[in-house]
Formats: sequence, C-alpha cells, structure tokens
Amino acid sequence: MSLVELARYPNGIEAEIARTLLESHGLLAVTFDAGMNIADSAAFAIPVRLMVHEDERDEAEMILRGADSV
Repeated sequence: MSLVELARYPNGIEAEIARTLLESHGLLAVTFDAGMNIADSAAFAIPVRLMVHEDERDEAEMILRGADSV
C-alpha cells in the first residue's frame, strides 16, 4: 500500500484542516512539505501536499468534496 497525493494547499493550516477532517472519518492522512513553505512567497513555489493511502483515495476525495459544498 502506497501513499498518493490527494490535494495541494498554499499553507499548512488549510492542509491540516483537511487532514483532520479525513482522520475524523477514519482515514489515515499525512501532510508533506508543511515546513518548506513558511518562507516569504514559498507557498506558491512549494505547496503543502495532502497524502492518503492509495486504496482510500476515492473515499477521501468524496469527503473533501462534501466539505467544500458546506
């Protein structure tokens, strides 16, 4: 089982909100590069990536889409 990129965010706060939403639904999610984009303007160059298990990607996408519609 490998991790795949689910989404990219301009800052760590948005990525962590999405990560905790997924974890509240029982899915394991991690963020990559959260510490890399804290410098000036680095958010555009180095987004924070939200990663999930490959076999949980579809479910995770549905959860995030549902959150966007609220």
